[in-house]
Amino acid sequence: MAAGVKATTAHFALHQQSNVTSPRIGAVVPKRLAKRAVTRNTIKRQIYAAAFMRSTTSTAAQVVRLRREFDRQFFVSATSTRLKQAVREELQQLFAKVEQA
Repeated sequence: MAAGVKATTAHFALHQQSNVTSPRIGAVVPKRLAKRAVTRNTIKRQIYAAAFMRSTTSTAAQVVRLRREFDRQFFVSATSTRLKQAVREELQQLFAKVEQA
């Protein structure tokens, strides 16, 4: 995280450190931003799935951090299809920004 922010979206920030021996991905989902454990786990699973699906041969260590909570008025269920879709779309935008830079 000391390496700085590489890309951001409305809810996520991606920190990246280059020159590491093996590529890694990490997820930080604070309890203060996602109150329910089910929601935190759902967001983490979406982060890992999005990172796995992207096709990059980067040798960088990356950490995706949730920086703003998803509106609980709009996403009523802790693990709804609507929430998963919104998280997935935003993560795709985040990784696209990194690949363009």
